[in-house]
Amino acid sequence: SCSSDEVIRKRLLIDGDGAGDDRRINLLVKSFIKWCNSGSQEEGYSQYQRMLSTLSQCEFSMGKTLLVYDMNLREMENYEKIYKDIENSIAAAHEKISECKKQILQAKRIRKNRQEYDALAKVIQHHPDRHETLKQLEALGKELQNLSHIKENVEDKLELRRKQFHVLLSTIHELQQTLENDEKLSEAEESQETQMEAEAKQ
Repeated sequence: SCSSDEVIRKRLLIDGDGAGDDRRINLLVKSFIKWCNSGSQEEGYSQYQRMLSTLSQCEFSMGKTLLVYDMNLREMENYEKIYKDIENSIAAAHEKISECKKQILQAKRIRKNRQEYDALAKVIQHHPDRHETLKQLEALGKELQNLSHIKENVEDKLELRRKQFHVLLSTIHELQQTLENDEKLSEAEESQETQMEAEAKQ
């Protein structure tokens, strides 16, 4: 009902993180009043011990809250570092992609030059000076072989960069999935703790 929901909301506001702080404070106040109104020394000592016990519980709860707070701060700093590392990795991947594109353009120019050299070689074959033609063909053959090696190296580098970029994207996806799972797990644990606390108060 609306009234019960309002009561729960008010208790959560008073109780902070739901650790029973309002109950401890009420218990401390009641123990203090009983201690003030105690009729015998034995009763006063008993109430005094209860107040000390309640104060110890409050101090423990406060210490626990501070530890959780510090842990959350360290976790946030860790996540920020991870995000920066991911951003740097993505920037590096973009640079590699840009470099691979340049290498592809270079490979295309090499292929075009090779085609031109092939056409030139056909023309040289009809040259009347056979000795000179053979020298030119030999030189062209070596240059074509060198260009072929360069093209193979460029293609190998491009394939390697593609694989590295794929691994990087897979790692980023797995990290995002892990973060989402951690967040869902934390929400489930908080929900379970809230439900158990509510059941304990009923």
